[in-house]
Amino acid sequence: MPYIHIKDTNIYYEISGPENAPVLVLSNGIMMSTASWAFQNSVLNQQLRVLLYDCRGMGKSDHPAGPYSMELHADDLAALLKSLDISTAHIAGISYGAEISMAFAIRYPELTKSLIVIDGVSEIHPLLRAQTYPWLIAAERNDPKLLLETSYHMNFSEEWIKTNKIFIDSAVDRFAQLDLRAFAELMAAFYQVNLTRDLSKISSPTLVIVGEKDIIKGREYAEIIAREIPGSEFALVPGAGHALSLEKPALLNTLMLGFVIKNR
Repeated sequence: MPYIHIKDTNIYYEISGPENAPVLVLSNGIMMSTASWAFQNSVLNQQLRVLLYDCRGMGKSDHPAGPYSMELHADDLAALLKSLDISTAHIAGISYGAEISMAFAIRYPELTKSLIVIDGVSEIHPLLRAQTYPWLIAAERNDPKLLLETSYHMNFSEEWIKTNKIFIDSAVDRFAQLDLRAFAELMAAFYQVNLTRDLSKISSPTLVIVGEKDIIKGREYAEIIAREIPGSEFALVPGAGHALSLEKPALLNTLMLGFVIKNR
């Protein structure tokens, strides 16, 4: 499997698509891995060079002791791009990965061809902290079933849950594979997110995407980000909850591909 050693950590990555095509980086949500982008990678890598990776603490990458931070993840991503001789890339991420992507665009404007923020936040309001605190409790208790039961209803719209019961039921096994000690470190990093004051420094073309029915990182957060980043574009996805990459993959793919091609 392809790994690159960055600082104290082996970072797992996958890269596919035409070698001379624009590079699109996809950064994971907190419960995701590179495998979670299956609906995106199979379509986007037909026209783009798609780089997937697990940040430290996720998936197949190493899970070193913390603390982690969005800035540390951004530094890891910059080192990964350098190691792969990628001089500039379109930077996209969902949820936790969106926060990494914004931190990256702030710290590494010269590497950021464009920025796509999917269901992300630049600051954390009290309700969001309260909504996600049970996840931290589940991680500290090493209880993957509790993590699932306290999260799936916030990640998906009610309509999607009703028609995808088999997916939800099978998630118990997937959650059992999570390293919940590392997950707790990721949660601690998330609770430190405070990027709003620096968003005006982002000069790259930016697309902010949010699901209409996202009840955890919803429209109010997306509008803050879109307002603070000069010249950014805003897309509201009808009927979608937080996990856009699974609920509305075709529409998300169209939005991302169109934005990258426009700003290639």
